[in-house]
Amino acid sequence: MKSATIITLSIFIILFLLGQKLPPVNHVLAFTMIGDNWKIDFANLNMGGATQLGSGKKLTFTTGQTAPGLYTGTNYKVRAGFQYVYTLIPFRFSISQTQIDFGTLTPTNPVTRTNTLTISNGSANGYQVTAFEDHQLLNPANGMLIPDTTCDNGLCTETTSAQWTNTLTYGFGYRCDNITGTDCATGFTNSNYYKQFADSSLNESPQSVMSGTNVGRSKQVQITYKVNISGTQPAGTYTNVITYIATPTF
Repeated sequence: MKSATIITLSIFIILFLLGQKLPPVNHVLAFTMIGDNWKIDFANLNMGGATQLGSGKKLTFTTGQTAPGLYTGTNYKVRAGFQYVYTLIPFRFSISQTQIDFGTLTPTNPVTRTNTLTISNGSANGYQVTAFEDHQLLNPANGMLIPDTTCDNGLCTETTSAQWTNTLTYGFGYRCDNITGTDCATGFTNSNYYKQFADSSLNESPQSVMSGTNVGRSKQVQITYKVNISGTQPAGTYTNVITYIATPTF
């Protein structure tokens, strides 16, 4: 018996933008703090600067800082002052496609779809992208599920990958492949290895799909989504939502 199933996977992005470039401050303030047994006079808060344009020239400057400038040594480089803020790498995260449609499925004929995650990161201690699903693929009309795959050996989970090549192994899963860099989570060295997405409806914690410890621009990975159904899978439209959370680390 054959069954036709249409599956739509909607992917939402939650992006925590920490450490973004702030508008320049063009004034300097002084403060005095007084307590019962102490007094601190601040000549300034070390925070003034701006960019001036005119007649084909551009000037960036810093005021109120003790020693703005570029300082270098054998193993270090310090850029002190607001004039260097624009040289930093903004934290950006994007996804190439936010809706994945598997079309009409037929039993024992696995279907895969892909999209690309791209991240630029300038934070000192890297970043992490975690992901989770709101539930397994669900047909709201009758409550039927396409379960998350457990792979050919029945052992893959949201934290453990395993081989999935058997057309009689059913379910939904994903894998990660590096496009630039080596930022995919572990477990995908073999091209046929897959994992489940963490299921928030089962109180499973979001899992890392991509992370890095160095700064960089436009680092990319490809996420492959795979689904396979049995001949007894009831027909209908099955959906779920995958949420990606990108967080810089300072």
